[in-house]
Amino acid sequence: MNDAIITLSNISKSYRRNNFNIPVLNNISFEVKDGEFLALMGPSGSGKTTLLNLIAGIDKPTSGSIFVKGNDIGRMSESQLAGWRASNVGFIFQFYNLIPVLTAFENVELPLLLTKLSKAERKQRVELALSIVGLEDRLRHFPKQLSGGQEQRVAIARAVVTDPAIIVADEPTGDLDKNSANEILVLLERLNQELKKTIIMVTHDSHAASKAHLTRHLEKGEFIEE
Repeated sequence: MNDAIITLSNISKSYRRNNFNIPVLNNISFEVKDGEFLALMGPSGSGKTTLLNLIAGIDKPTSGSIFVKGNDIGRMSESQLAGWRASNVGFIFQFYNLIPVLTAFENVELPLLLTKLSKAERKQRVELALSIVGLEDRLRHFPKQLSGGQEQRVAIARAVVTDPAIIVADEPTGDLDKNSANEILVLLERLNQELKKTIIMVTHDSHAASKAHLTRHLEKGEFIEE
């Protein structure tokens, strides 16, 4: 039985810029098992974030196939992908991407506004997500009233509020001090171990990568063996 939740086969990605074709990823194949915590490392420009975006359905490959939970996401239309992402993927970014005029509660609730959940059900989900990240006492606080670490925890609550199978994290500790970064890494470990979330994390930080089960290194669009 194949327990892979993500399967990439012969994935290449290039971009057109003016009359030039710029290759970013070259013929990559690998699997991510259900419940895995994978770190992607490599120098700037190696293709890490592009690979993360392909797995998350934000971008499409130039060639090759990507199956996530049995779905060939490279063949989905934009509207199909939007619905698929909303149900299956939680996103964590380096700079939090919170909306400053919304409270922590309202920022976390945003993905649920696309669902058919009632207001009472949304409230229950949001409060649970904020309690998971230890911010149940900060529901009504705006981003400017929170520390960087707290903002990232709100962003993580927003990522898990729809109960996605997969969490993609792009440099989640990159903008944080050491203590806040460690808190976020402990939280990601908990999401992986206790809630069984599959996590794919792009990072430059070897300490952050050490928390993952497996680390893969990209260089010039290809995986390199250690």
